[in-house]
Amino acid sequence: MSDRLAQQLAFLTEADKLKSVYRATKVLDGHRHEDSGSHSWHIALYAMILAEHANRPVNIDRVIRMLLIHDLVEIDVGDSPIHGDHDISAMEAAEAEAADRIFGLLPVEQRDAYRTLWDEFEAAETDDAVFAKSIDRVQPVIGNLETGGGTWPEYNVTAAQLEDRVGWKVAKGAPAIWDHLRVRIANWFAKNG
Repeated sequence: MSDRLAQQLAFLTEADKLKSVYRATKVLDGHRHEDSGSHSWHIALYAMILAEHANRPVNIDRVIRMLLIHDLVEIDVGDSPIHGDHDISAMEAAEAEAADRIFGLLPVEQRDAYRTLWDEFEAAETDDAVFAKSIDRVQPVIGNLETGGGTWPEYNVTAAQLEDRVGWKVAKGAPAIWDHLRVRIANWFAKNG
């Protein structure tokens, strides 16, 4: 087997570990917490289906690639729930180290290409990355809405926190989606908050 193929297979084997990283959000039937591998697949599907709602034209192939790789760093650092309490600078530094290690398993040109794509997603400055970040925030909100509030009560989440931590990010890349979700969120908090 060539060194190139061995490196690619080593990366793919390592990526399987993402299926063992559990998130705060539960799957919609509520029987378990979602794993990060499933999350990455599901938001790639969200992006494919909801691309027409992007605020600006996007290259959906690039967006899907970003979403499939964006959480690979969680293999090393775990998931940090958006409503959790963490040191953002320390988390970002740990994620950057994880990205170096994980993408470093690939052949050089793939390592560089995917690390660059991961950095682009993290910076959220291009239209593709802004939309990808928006979709990354949409799926957990829907998960919580579809499971009777999901983990919002556990984390003492308020409507204002959702607007501050999630809303503007979704609205920046997909305002029509946030407008729709804002109504559902307001209704949930009116009944439960």
